[in-house]
Amino acid sequence: MEYVVTKLDSSDREQWHRLYRGYAQFYEMPMSEETLETVWQWIFDPQQPFYSLIAKDEEGLAVGLMHYRAMPSPLRGSQVGFLDDLFVEPSCRGSGVVDLMFDRLKQEAQAHGWPFTRWVTAENNYRGRAVYDRVAEKTQWQTYQLSSE
Repeated sequence: MEYVVTKLDSSDREQWHRLYRGYAQFYEMPMSEETLETVWQWIFDPQQPFYSLIAKDEEGLAVGLMHYRAMPSPLRGSQVGFLDDLFVEPSCRGSGVVDLMFDRLKQEAQAHGWPFTRWVTAENNYRGRAVYDRVAEKTQWQTYQLSSE
């Protein structure tokens, strides 16, 4: 099977909804229509440094998505990339589509002038972490979250 990775287009809305719901389900997060609409608007708002890639098979069926954005790096005095979301349909995992997506993400980072793109994942995302260990360098940083509630 051949795949192509492109920037998300407004005509991809229904396929993107399906994939993003699958991503939320993987992480056992509720997904509302309001959240879908908010994220969709971020992607197409020229004031937001928020972007999306979509992977499709030969028949035009969307099989993967990535959301990424610019992130300030104060110690560098510049922007770096941050990968927020990555999802590949379970039936397409192991097909090479994720490698194509990371190749395209690297091209996008270069086009933005970002020296690297960073991300976090769940400790128990073993399959994803195996890919990440292969395509990227694991950093020394631990992630913490301070609740505002």
